[in-house]
Amino acid sequence: MQWLRVWALFGLIVFIFVACNKSDKQSGSKTIGVTLLTRAHQFYKDLEEGLIASAKQEGFKLNIVTGEWDIGRQISQIEDFVTQKVDAIIVCPVDSRGIGKGIKAANVAGIPVFTADIAALEGEVICHIASDNVAGGKLAGEYLAKILNGKGQIAIIDQPIVTSTLDRVQGFREIIAQYPDLEIVKDVNGDGVRDRAMQAAADALQAHPNLNAIFGINDDSALGALDAVEDFNRSEVIIVGYDATPEARDAILNDRALKADVVQYPRQIGEQTIAMIAQYFRNEKVPAVLPVAVGIVDKSSLQEASQ
Repeated sequence: MQWLRVWALFGLIVFIFVACNKSDKQSGSKTIGVTLLTRAHQFYKDLEEGLIASAKQEGFKLNIVTGEWDIGRQISQIEDFVTQKVDAIIVCPVDSRGIGKGIKAANVAGIPVFTADIAALEGEVICHIASDNVAGGKLAGEYLAKILNGKGQIAIIDQPIVTSTLDRVQGFREIIAQYPDLEIVKDVNGDGVRDRAMQAAADALQAHPNLNAIFGINDDSALGALDAVEDFNRSEVIIVGYDATPEARDAILNDRALKADVVQYPRQIGEQTIAMIAQYFRNEKVPAVLPVAVGIVDKSSLQEASQ
């Protein structure tokens, strides 16, 4: 009889262990590896806040690191997540194509990958959550076309290695192409950072003395262009940016050459990314792409919003 009691006790222990383990999985007790593009941009600080707030609600643990523009570093971070056997991975790629090696490593390990803000061009991704960047580029193009009365020369401060900026430029070009007297005379890579964007804008200003406007694909690009425009005393050049960071908003309100900014909602991107992961873990259908709406602000709309 004694051995029967021992086996019964053993069976009870196994049952409790399995039940608890099942309960943990159902309750959302998951570890998510996150590699952001950078923490240097306000956009990614806001996106991270959205991730953290929503993960707390879902009971997820986040392991957050940043690539800081280094694709080798970011791939190593993903490989570390694979070694750690995290339950899912969120990537904001440094390089949309180059990140494929890391995503494929996660695919082989059976770890679901989600991308936020910037899409990947290689590897299997469950869901991409980002602003509707084509629509954002169109808003920037429409604003410039209106303020220039459909005539003038335009330069783009670009960053062509990431899909989000490629989409912005695509939307922008689609609108500008509708105006025969608007010409994009320069499309130059500013790498999405302020000092390089400033140099790129300076080159454009020197090469095109009749330049009327600049589109910066993010606010570091737009603010770098603003620095160059002011150094060259070319305050008549109109700049439109993208992100509506606090510094960009201040420049717009203070009547500087930066006149408008496409506004994104990075916190919502972070929140929606966690929501899609939670849906995936509940075995619910998840869209391949989840666009988040954008808008545009100028001095009048910012003043109205502050009242």
